Amino acid sequence: MAAVLGLGTVMSNGMNELFTAALGLSSPWQVSEVRFEQAAHEIHFDVRCEARRLPCPRCGAADQPIHDRQARVWQHLHFFQFRAFVHAEVPRVRCAVCGERGEPEVHQVLVPWARARSGFTLLMEALVVTLVRMSGMPVRQVAALLGVTDQRLWRSLEALVDAARETVSMAAVTAIGIDEKHVGRIGVVSVVHDVGSGAVLHVSRGAKAANLNAFVADLTAHGGSPERIETVTLDMARAYIAGVASHLPNAATCFDPFHLVQLANEAMDQVRRHEVAERPELKGTRYHWLKDASDWTRAELDLHWLRMTRCQTTRAWQMKEAFRELLRLRRQPNAPVILLLDRWISWARRSRLAPFKRLAKTFAHHRAGIERMLAGAHSNARAESINAAIQAQISRARGFRTFAKLRTIVYLTLGGLRLPNCPLRPAPTPA
Repeated sequence: MAAVLGLGTVMSNGMNELFTAALGLSSPWQVSEVRFEQAAHEIHFDVRCEARRLPCPRCGAADQPIHDRQARVWQHLHFFQFRAFVHAEVPRVRCAVCGERGEPEVHQVLVPWARARSGFTLLMEALVVTLVRMSGMPVRQVAALLGVTDQRLWRSLEALVDAARETVSMAAVTAIGIDEKHVGRIGVVSVVHDVGSGAVLHVSRGAKAANLNAFVADLTAHGGSPERIETVTLDMARAYIAGVASHLPNAATCFDPFHLVQLANEAMDQVRRHEVAERPELKGTRYHWLKDASDWTRAELDLHWLRMTRCQTTRAWQMKEAFRELLRLRRQPNAPVILLLDRWISWARRSRLAPFKRLAKTFAHHRAGIERMLAGAHSNARAESINAAIQAQISRARGFRTFAKLRTIVYLTLGGLRLPNCPLRPAPTPA
């Protein structure tokens, strides 16, 4: 029978055995006492290690004497609506083998229910990862739900992500995409992803050639090789192009078609802004010219007469749409996209529209990278999707105070890491 002691309630021996099994403990670990404190809305599990000699957790030497025991507390999954805590006096062994090697002799034993230096049990950490990774809940909200500070959760998540990234292999990476992302007070960050899997490989602050150097160092540390990178999909940022040339010697650059369309849109809008003083009817029509025709509203369809006028903006819009159609044809077999690219560049050069003449010069200068994109139908669509996912995380969290926290969330949600699974779902039974 349970006996009431002050504010707490101590469970019977049979209940102790039940919770020993529920926590997945085995000899020499067992639950010695369960204390239910209703006023504090908490339940406490006292775990005892009955062994007097244990293996050394550092070198594995068997049968080493216990030096002392240190009291530790871990937060566990909630028990109904009550917060749960695991208490244990964790043994520290004095290892003679380590002493003979001139290494520290005393080492703390690893407990089976938690990581080293963690204040949460493994199941608690798995729940936190699930809530942040799968539900998209901000860390602040998860912390409020579990009754802990968000800084404790950040420390746990950073440790889990760092440990998971150490096991990542990049040996099979041969094609990457790189793009920049503007993140509020943090500034610009560079995001490198694997074109094959779509997983984020590296996140660094800034958008310079040095960011490629940092990625190559990370790639090498995870078993990859810069010599094995065959293609890099990117925009026409000079820093990235220089970084690829310096640090990825065998990589061929492929320019992102979305960025090329963006450049064409900017050239077209420059023409419209220059002409709007002479043609007042163009005022307020910027987004009409930029939007895809399939997205035009009923009111924009009524502007058909404007596209039939003999104005410079109309010609600029026709050139922009012709370039977009050229990019669509790259996925069609046997389409003469390279010939059409040369004709478009020639058309832009003869257009007498200064923005498009400059754009034609840019495309001609980077023709090799555009040609590779057209021939291989490459794009940075995954990068755009990754940027959208990062922006969604930023919006839900209402911004991140530090780059380290942003990086942790990006790796956690988009890095394809092997992290603890949901503790509320039973593991599949082996066949």
